[in-house]
Amino acid sequence: MSFPIRSPRATVGGIFVFGRILDKIRLNAKGELPDGYHLGIIEGKRTFDDRVCRLLGVSFEALEARTLQGGSDEEILAWCFENGSRPDEEHIAIWNGFMSKRGWNDEASSGLQQQKELAGLGDRADIVTFFELMDAEERPI
Repeated sequence: MSFPIRSPRATVGGIFVFGRILDKIRLNAKGELPDGYHLGIIEGKRTFDDRVCRLLGVSFEALEARTLQGGSDEEILAWCFENGSRPDEEHIAIWNGFMSKRGWNDEASSGLQQQKELAGLGDRADIVTFFELMDAEERPI
């Protein structure tokens, strides 16, 4: 059985996390977003959803509304480029590098450890980033 939300490493237009957010929006609209998943922006916290929206220069609410109108992931990304900003290849490479390493020896490391503990994976020394944690929880070996 495949997991209903794609890996954060999956790309749309070369951008990590974007497709995952679209999956969460679509599942939430159908009442099928798995328990434990947040959607959008949590007050006082920088979420992956918030960071993607900032990269693209659109609000989460606008992205959610556009997604629910329908269309392919690529069409929704094109809408973001038209209504927000279009990062160039270098900015996308920097973004992907930052996001893929989030939690590894940075200010989010303690939060990663807390999330690992909550997931029952606190003893897993091989999980050093949030991407690895998401994949371990959603796609166990």
